[in-house]
Amino acid sequence: MAKKVGAWQAVGALLAHYRKLGGLTQEQFAELANIHVDTVGSIEQGRLALQPDRADQFDELLETKGSLTLLVERMPVREKVVQFAQSLVDHEQEALSVLSYESLAVPGLLQTQDYCRAVFDYRYPAIGTETAEQWVSARMERQLVLQRERPPVCHFVLEESILQRPVGGPEVMREQFRRILEYTEPIHMSFQIMPTSVAPHAGLGGPMVLLVTPHHDRLAYLEVQSASFLVEDPNEVSDYELKYGMLRSQALSPDESVRLVHRLLGDR
Repeated sequence: MAKKVGAWQAVGALLAHYRKLGGLTQEQFAELANIHVDTVGSIEQGRLALQPDRADQFDELLETKGSLTLLVERMPVREKVVQFAQSLVDHEQEALSVLSYESLAVPGLLQTQDYCRAVFDYRYPAIGTETAEQWVSARMERQLVLQRERPPVCHFVLEESILQRPVGGPEVMREQFRRILEYTEPIHMSFQIMPTSVAPHAGLGGPMVLLVTPHHDRLAYLEVQSASFLVEDPNEVSDYELKYGMLRSQALSPDESVRLVHRLLGDR
């Protein structure tokens, strides 16, 4: 059976082809692009995604008339995210509704770019600047689902401790608070804060995302460290829906949650 070639391997192979047509070694091209030769090798082998700004730069250096830029622009969102999250993105991009409970960080769909970058900067072992920027870019692109003509109905439950953890520093957190308020203002978006004082509660088993597909299938997505699970069995999904319903009843109301975030901003 032939080995499946990944999308980024195909992009990398095309870059290598153009580079060789230009009579350049990896070292020479790296010097022209002002990047490390290992970065060129990683992109050409498909281990590292080619970012849009870098695709523009490479097109200019290799005189490829926007070919790499166009290819990167047309790349499906799922190909731009870390592999273990692809099952979520596949369904998230067309979901009718998204319900998300988070206990450690602001949900990806609500993150600012600076907050997102700080989250990846804190990963251990370190993932490297190139990979971090790739993941940040992919997460920002995921958020375009909220700008669909008919966006999904979204609801988020966030632990209060998330708002107290200074990820990226005070100004990054202030910007993040504003983003939460801005993104959950439309009628199809809302959020609730789970006070730290409420214990125990129905979400102590960890974060979860519940989705409804265009075919009205109900799914649950669970993620821990670098592993993820997509639950499709209706009985299991029903259990998670019950947990989420209980979480909503135990959290602050949407209005109380908005007032809490405004207080953290010093607005009220």
